[in-house]
Amino acid sequence: MAARRRIDTMEENRTKLLAAGRKAFAAEGFASASMDELTASVGLTRGALYHNFGDKKGLLAAVVAQVDGEMAERARAASAGAGDAWEQLLAEGEAYIAMALDPEVRRIVLLDGPAFLGDPSHWPSQNACLQATIEAVENLVADGVMRNVDIEAAARLLCGAALNAALWVAASDDPQAILPRAAEAFRLMAGGFRPTPH
Repeated sequence: MAARRRIDTMEENRTKLLAAGRKAFAAEGFASASMDELTASVGLTRGALYHNFGDKKGLLAAVVAQVDGEMAERARAASAGAGDAWEQLLAEGEAYIAMALDPEVRRIVLLDGPAFLGDPSHWPSQNACLQATIEAVENLVADGVMRNVDIEAAARLLCGAALNAALWVAASDDPQAILPRAAEAFRLMAGGFRPTPH
């Protein structure tokens, strides 16, 4: 019974720290967020943060994974009503790019994530996105909707294009103006994978 209580408390502390980290990183940015203020805001100590995440960067990695995972879900949901499988693939990419306008996504995933955690293509959440795209491309190639291309190469290029377009939008001085340009270029680039009409 005591062991179960301890596990529940640890999970509760982890959840509290994730929520506090997400709030602080979104509002202040990773570099400016104070670990003491962050932990105190949920009645915990630095020790709890170290125990659960190793350090502040470990907490950022967990928050990025959480937000990036939600982005993938939101993108899939946005694509659900987009028509056929090809349009759904494009809509998912465009929805991911458009999330660069969300202040929390912009700050945590697209600005601070790469700055402090390195290349996003190595993040577990991005690898999950890649696997989903590989499956979609595999089906599109099998159905003749896409050319007979290297499945992984095409999926990596599509994921990379959406991510880099979102990074461009997030880092620009005028994200609203950049977004339609990025989305149109993504759609045109993806179109190169379609079979050439005879």
